Amino acid sequence: MTLDTTVDVATPVKPAARRRIRPGRFGVHVFLMAVSLAFVAPLLLAVYASLRPYDETSRDGYLSLPKHLSFDYYKQAFNDSGMMKYFVNTLMIAVPGVILALFFASFVAFAVSRLRLKGGIVLLMLFTAGNLLPQQVIVTPLYVVFNKIPLPYWMSDSMTMFDSYWAVVAVQVGFQMGFCVFVLANFMRTLPQEILEAAIVDGAGVWTQYWRITLPLCRPALAALGTLQFTWMYNDFLWALVFMSDGDKLPITSALNNLRGQFFTDYNLLAAGSVIVALPTLVVFLLLQRHFIAGLTLGSSK
Repeated sequence: MTLDTTVDVATPVKPAARRRIRPGRFGVHVFLMAVSLAFVAPLLLAVYASLRPYDETSRDGYLSLPKHLSFDYYKQAFNDSGMMKYFVNTLMIAVPGVILALFFASFVAFAVSRLRLKGGIVLLMLFTAGNLLPQQVIVTPLYVVFNKIPLPYWMSDSMTMFDSYWAVVAVQVGFQMGFCVFVLANFMRTLPQEILEAAIVDGAGVWTQYWRITLPLCRPALAALGTLQFTWMYNDFLWALVFMSDGDKLPITSALNNLRGQFFTDYNLLAAGSVIVALPTLVVFLLLQRHFIAGLTLGSSK
């Protein structure tokens, strides 16, 4: 048995066609790069300024070439502002706030989207409309109410919700639940109804349908919401400033104020403190990046 190894030299081999760059696509990429640079530029400038002495930048300008770079400002900012204490204070607000907001919001979203309750759409609209209420409108009523709600001494030094972490956590959960309910309810509607029907046939109760079936399927949405909620609660300063009179209980955003002098402010030192404060949110995003991106693309394809 012989194999025909002849090659038809008359048929030229066509080179791979080059992908043409469309002008519209090129313009989109340029626009996206410009927007990304506009968002990243302030952070890069803060990092650049935090590595330079203030005397150098005040003499040559912040956009001049550096002559001396060091991490001295980071060490000084961390020690002078007492950031570790404020980090703990912030975690005592953000971590319970995120967990409670997602837990309660998933309850409401499951009831609205999976149990077919009467008036479920109206309930969803009410939670969504709560996001349209300006937070500053109810600062005074909440201040009065929290001063009248009693708490035991082991929960609050003031014996009321005022000047306690409970007040800040309650407000954060209340204001963030509307957005979380809206997102989770719309995601749960995309889950196949046949899964719950099969679970009901096997004798699964409402709690089993929620905790063991629906909630695991919502992991991408929960991760995306958890990242956003942690960032928002971590960066918030208004509610802690209103409901806390003890400076030792304030969150990390207040630590930056300790770096400001009475008559002089070293903005390079302040930039170093700002970078340190922003690091935890970057770490959380990097840890949950895969789930966060998956949550952003929910519903993009069937």
